[in-house]
Amino acid sequence: MLSRLVSKAIRAPAYRNVRFMSATTFEFTPFKGFKLEELPENKAEATKEECMGYFRTMSKYRRFEITADTLYKQRLIRGFCHLYDGQEAIITGVEAALTYTDSIITSYRCHAHQMSRGDTAANTFGELLGRDIGCSRGKGGSMHMYNKENNFYGGNGIVGAQVPLGAGLAFAHKYNGDGGVSVTMYGDGAANQGQVFEAANMAALWKLPCIFVCENNQYGMGTSVERHAANSNFYTRGSYIPGLWIDGMDVLAVKKGFEFASQWCRDGNGPLFVECQTYRYHGHSMSDPGVSYRTREEVQSVRKGRDCIENMRNLIIDQGWADAAELKAIEKEIRKEIDEAVKIAKAATELPADHLTDDIYYNERPKFIRLIDEQTSLHN
Repeated sequence: MLSRLVSKAIRAPAYRNVRFMSATTFEFTPFKGFKLEELPENKAEATKEECMGYFRTMSKYRRFEITADTLYKQRLIRGFCHLYDGQEAIITGVEAALTYTDSIITSYRCHAHQMSRGDTAANTFGELLGRDIGCSRGKGGSMHMYNKENNFYGGNGIVGAQVPLGAGLAFAHKYNGDGGVSVTMYGDGAANQGQVFEAANMAALWKLPCIFVCENNQYGMGTSVERHAANSNFYTRGSYIPGLWIDGMDVLAVKKGFEFASQWCRDGNGPLFVECQTYRYHGHSMSDPGVSYRTREEVQSVRKGRDCIENMRNLIIDQGWADAAELKAIEKEIRKEIDEAVKIAKAATELPADHLTDDIYYNERPKFIRLIDEQTSLHN
């Protein structure tokens, strides 16, 4: 398996830099294109403040997911739970290139996305723990995050089902003329779903501002891309839609790539397929130990060689913007912040049982709603 990773040139970004006043220009792994006449240059300017922000944001998402792992094992989080650790550079880079005018919709691996769209860690934990402070008042759980106010539409539990919805969001942006784009995210496992291609066809016909984003973390559940995809170059899957490949373990590359992709859509060119090559450290979900179809050595090799947070840490230290002790202090602050968020979530109340059917029925609820038995059923 390690040879497979090496053969795909999955390596840490080899940053080269040229200093310009307060910003520094970094070079990273080149983009790959499909049916694009020009590709963005594999260089990006970044300041100390930006890079420190990326480090803090990605570290916060990582600590959140590690804590969610612990809460799940303590049986405080129930049901399905899919963690995002390893993939933090993608949503961090995407958000750095977009505004809340743009829409984001994704799969069930969505905790970081909820926070990136403006929700607090405490509220997000609240949803995981089934508390009233959660975005769905605790009724949705891990897979059903949502923040309409800032154009985040989930958090979708059915594999690939968010892709047609994302095309619909793109249609709404075009219809309303608000200049926004729809970032429609899915995994490599969902890339083989027929609805992906149906949505892409409509988006191409109507030139919708939709960025179809495949977060390729190398495994569809427990099946490697070589075994589940006849064409594992997911950025070329659009056929009649151009595509862009991005190193999804490099936040600077992701930001630069999505600046290009969003401008492509805003210019009226129609949709774009984007593949962000990445890696998840946990199994597919908390019920998957993640070592039956890959070795522990493979996971460790990615942690040591390509981890998005460690690479940003090294960049910051190499630039002299902070030393190891200062970055460790930031991580300690984040740990305290996340621990406090858990306390707030645990202290929050659960939704009363008589509110179980809220947000389901329009206007008045039926006079009788059958639940487990007569005693627990609702009589209105």
